[in-house]
Amino acid sequence: MYCGEKFGDDRRGLNVEHVFPMSWVTRELRCGKRNQCRRRSERFNRIEADLHNLYPARREINDARRSYRFAEIPGELRRFGSCDFEVDDRQHRARRTEGGAPIFRKQTELLLRWHRADPPSDEERRRNEVIDKIQGTRNPYIDKPELAR
Repeated sequence: MYCGEKFGDDRRGLNVEHVFPMSWVTRELRCGKRNQCRRRSERFNRIEADLHNLYPARREINDARRSYRFAEIPGELRRFGSCDFEVDDRQHRARRTEGGAPIFRKQTELLLRWHRADPPSDEERRRNEVIDKIQGTRNPYIDKPELAR
């Protein structure tokens, strides 16, 4: 997800990230804090456990991203070496090069622009197959990118 880095048995410095932040889900579902939502909302539990929304990520980058909204950030300040990931702490936004609950209008426009610029790769199609075998669900935007319209 971040920087195209591979990882093997040594997973130090990695964690699992929800691409769509769970704090956004708790707000939308109005089920309380995360632990409360786990007890109160079956829908929350399905969204939180959805493998399509989970990626291994470098811990320090995931921590910097927080639950900031996605954005285009000018300036290309590289806080993480050659990794193409920027964070604007003043405006609470983050950008990644790759990319259940509603997405707000400006986020929708940006994500659609990124979707058109970066169609599903062979790796994303392979991942979709693996998740389908494990979870029994597919990402329709990988199978049929035109559905994003």
